Amino acid sequence: MSDSSSPLVTAAWSFAVLVAFLLLWQFGPGWIGMPEFVLPPLSRVAQEAVRIWQTERLLWHAGITSLEVVVGFVLGSAMGALIGYALGVSPRIEAILSPYLLALQIAPKVAFAPLFVMWLGYTVYPKILVAILIVFFPVLINVLSAMRAMDSDMINLARSFSATRLQVFRMVEYPTTLPALFSGLRIASTLAVIGVVVGELVGGNMGLGYMLVFFEGQGNTAAVFVVIAALTVIGIIAYYAVVLAERRVLHYLSSAQRHMS
Repeated sequence: MSDSSSPLVTAAWSFAVLVAFLLLWQFGPGWIGMPEFVLPPLSRVAQEAVRIWQTERLLWHAGITSLEVVVGFVLGSAMGALIGYALGVSPRIEAILSPYLLALQIAPKVAFAPLFVMWLGYTVYPKILVAILIVFFPVLINVLSAMRAMDSDMINLARSFSATRLQVFRMVEYPTTLPALFSGLRIASTLAVIGVVVGELVGGNMGLGYMLVFFEGQGNTAAVFVVIAALTVIGIIAYYAVVLAERRVLHYLSSAQRHMS
């Protein structure tokens, strides 16, 4: 009884916290006399959301940002995973590239945004590049750490059956490192949104980051909250898309391993 009711109780408490937060947002600013340009009430934000949806092409700008997030996430994750596996397979490659990767990792990623805008102009490419740069390292580090932590006995066992280097990677190393890969992908999914927004803030003429700058210039705090909410929704969707993919892949992998055994 307690096991089945526990998730319901947790969900109820979580919903209660949300309701309390929304009520506090609605009535709190008025209670303490806070000006609307500092913190508008929730009803004012909702009104502004309707206006922006109808007159400011909110959905179109959100679509542009979402596209940049997806492309930056996919490319940055693919590059991070490929290089992470390459470094893990070959200590020589790791020794050669590690100093340069370390220098790039230490450098502040957002500082590259103005440079990318100078090179590529006010297009989608600078935003995607910033997202790639920010997404790249969490995936790379997680994959490389998992490769370094591999059980050498499993690798030696595979080699004892005359497995080639590619077979060892495909049958032992890659499946074993998948949980670490998806852990990096979960982190990267939210960082991709940050990277794109930074690019749009620096040199955007479309997208939600551009809308943030536009409404900030107007002093429209309620509209800024609307854009922040839209960015949060994009980040949540990206995160749970990775979680869903992780569950499906790892479930399929465990099922395949059980059939093989």
